[in-house]
Amino acid sequence: MTLKRTAFARSLRQDAGLAEQRIWALLRSGRIDGHKFRRQHPISRYIADFACDRLRLVIEIDGGVHDRDEVMTRDHLRQTDLEALGWTVLRFTNAQALSEPESVVAAVRAHARLITP
Repeated sequence: MTLKRTAFARSLRQDAGLAEQRIWALLRSGRIDGHKFRRQHPISRYIADFACDRLRLVIEIDGGVHDRDEVMTRDHLRQTDLEALGWTVLRFTNAQALSEPESVVAAVRAHARLITP
């Protein structure tokens, strides 16, 4: 099971859309105040677009398919499960990621200030 999930996460990394690529360029290598993010990171039975273990922070970049009712319901359940595991989930649309990438940076910094002295 773990090997399948790892292979799936790897394929997601290779097939990242433009919005995810742009956000990854901001998050990678500790570029936001030294916080290390991973992309397509397995957490429990889910794979987060981006995750920072130290901050217990997940960032999700949602494309148009996330506007569908069944996908919104699944996203809500997923987010509830991740929050029950102690993670905070921040969601951004593809449009936000592309036109306002600084909002992602600001959200990461705001979250970091909440949990680190």
